[in-house]
Amino acid sequence: MNRRTFFLGSSIAIFVLPLPAIAGPTKATLYKNPQCTCCEGYAAYLRKNGFEVEVKPTNDLAEISQKAGVPEKYQGCHTMFVDGYVVDGHVPVEIVRKLLKERPAIAGITLPGMPAGSPGMNGQKTQAFSIYAVTKDGKPPTLYATV
Repeated sequence: MNRRTFFLGSSIAIFVLPLPAIAGPTKATLYKNPQCTCCEGYAAYLRKNGFEVEVKPTNDLAEISQKAGVPEKYQGCHTMFVDGYVVDGHVPVEIVRKLLKERPAIAGITLPGMPAGSPGMNGQKTQAFSIYAVTKDGKPPTLYATV
């Protein structure tokens, strides 16, 4: 094979072969209480950071979270499902990306409650946020990240 044929073949392969690095936005489904507005703020925050978020109002939020493995006292004000994981509460996007990159053997992560200054919430951040890993087997949540 001469150099010209090799170069031409290589050039065509670059344009024809699919590139796995070119991917669309990460899709997520966020369940929220119909009256909650901070959840819409969190969805907007995720969209600004490259996520495609479908928001679904529901009156069964606690049940959805519980079935996903999030114990009641660790639940946030909304529950999101993204790429096989549950993300409960106002978890910062860098921690969601860490979860999706590392792909640990857990059900997901949660930032309990509605901490002031967290993404989608008003107010100033006054302390570090503790994000917990949850499983579906009933084991107590463990610390996943602090930001």
